[in-house]
Amino acid sequence: MRIAIVSDIHGNLAALEAVAADIGRRGADAVINLGDSLSGPLLPLETARYLMASGWTHLAGNHERQILACHAGSAQADIYARGQLTAAELAWIATLRPALQYAPDVLLCHGSPDSDVTGLLQTAERNASVAEVAQRLGAVTAALVACGHTHVARSVRTARGQLLVNPGSVGQPAYRDEYPHPHVIESGAPDARYAMVERRAGVWQASLHSVPYDHAAMAALAARNGRGDWAIALATGYLSP
Repeated sequence: MRIAIVSDIHGNLAALEAVAADIGRRGADAVINLGDSLSGPLLPLETARYLMASGWTHLAGNHERQILACHAGSAQADIYARGQLTAAELAWIATLRPALQYAPDVLLCHGSPDSDVTGLLQTAERNASVAEVAQRLGAVTAALVACGHTHVARSVRTARGQLLVNPGSVGQPAYRDEYPHPHVIESGAPDARYAMVERRAGVWQASLHSVPYDHAAMAALAARNGRGDWAIALATGYLSP
């Protein structure tokens, strides 16, 4: 069983297409998308339609929830995405859930098993401690747990032998957040990221992949749409030039 895992696309269709092509070259039995697929100043409608036709398994991230509940005070990235989508894409988003038991030994979640805004392997800008990871896992016994949300690519194995994998972000390599306190995440490269997991001799293994793509075009689009901060992040993987 070989599974490709993507997350946090944020409407970056060019990055998504590059990742999908790389997955196609490597080969996978299935592709899983952990959510936060559309929010941002890029191509939410085109990305939604690509994903809806993909045949992949999809989760909702916190931004899918926020797009559905969008109001005048919502984040600009969610307001822009909501304004680009039609009833068909919004109906599709409404069918998605933030966590899913994908197989008896595989659990999928956007953030952590019980929260779409708490990262399983990350606490703001630092790696989560052993105790934090254990607390967030709770009673989960799945041999493989895939999580996203933080945009930080990591592969961790617990003392019980569980493999915990965050594929990183397909489409947003740097961002600023206020939860649980103000912090920044910077990948240091504009590349699109994803993970491949494979079960061999009954044991799950992971590889993390970084894929170059035409990030300059997406940075230029963000700038045209009035988001210079996104343009810098997309072009460099950092929040400042």
